[in-house]
Amino acid sequence: MPIRVVLAALGACVVISAGTAAGLTVAGAGTHAGTHAGTRPGGRSVPVAAAGTAAGRPAAAAGRRDPFGKAAASYLSGRDGAVLAAVYDLGTGRTWRIGRGGPQAEASVVKLDVLETLLAERDRGAGLPPADRALAARMIERSDNDAATRLWYEAGGAAGIRSFNARAGLTRTVPSACVVCPGFAWPGWGLTRTTPGDQIALLRQLVTPDSVLTPAARGYALSLLENVIPAQRWGISAGAPAGVTVALKNGWLPLRGRDGDWQVNSVGWVSGGGRDYLMAVLSAGNPSARYGIDTVSRLAAIVWQHMG
Repeated sequence: MPIRVVLAALGACVVISAGTAAGLTVAGAGTHAGTHAGTRPGGRSVPVAAAGTAAGRPAAAAGRRDPFGKAAASYLSGRDGAVLAAVYDLGTGRTWRIGRGGPQAEASVVKLDVLETLLAERDRGAGLPPADRALAARMIERSDNDAATRLWYEAGGAAGIRSFNARAGLTRTVPSACVVCPGFAWPGWGLTRTTPGDQIALLRQLVTPDSVLTPAARGYALSLLENVIPAQRWGISAGAPAGVTVALKNGWLPLRGRDGDWQVNSVGWVSGGGRDYLMAVLSAGNPSARYGIDTVSRLAAIVWQHMG
């Protein structure tokens, strides 16, 4: 079923900001805020995948085909903009990539990096204080920009993000040097640049045992990502039926006004239905937010189908 996007008025105007859901409602079949078997929200233990073994299922055959393949290449050849994507199979440890180009703006997927940085710094015993937990829930589940700006500073800003990324194995992510950037209407942290490979490395911190985060921190972060509001459960969730766990973070950002050059991204974890994988999609140069959402969602649906 095609994904529907509804721009709803807030008062008399429509507001679409960098990853904030005000006015942008996305709904569609194949999205589900489920809970992975054996996991519990809030301080839960997290299922992990060792080499060759997926969480809760036997390892897939080492010869699994490329989940992008000709179908993805054919689809993207007819789309505007530049799309970069990567898929990591937790069962086999294999990674596939599609698209060529340098790092792209993160938009609101940088909020996951902010969250992990805070958890790495502060999750000792009691974990994040209640005020930070409230901000984190708003930042991830609703993509609230004000909450993200406060937590960006609490995480140490660009320097703090950069330090955590070095520990987590991100090698090509460059945090934005400004939050209030001259000539740019949105929070500057959305201009942090990254690659799909680095986003896979960041996601691995949440679902594998060789993580710089504690099990409690991983479980907490996943509980937020699995409970993103329905309006924002597009992207990598496309194609996944009810009962499949989808833990995701999306971002959308107009880089030059609101009439074009949209950055639209989706990153996260999909587990269930005989599949267990991480996926990151970055798309730049979209003529509208809707166009970019269609692109990343269709690509994700192709991957879901081929990973089975």
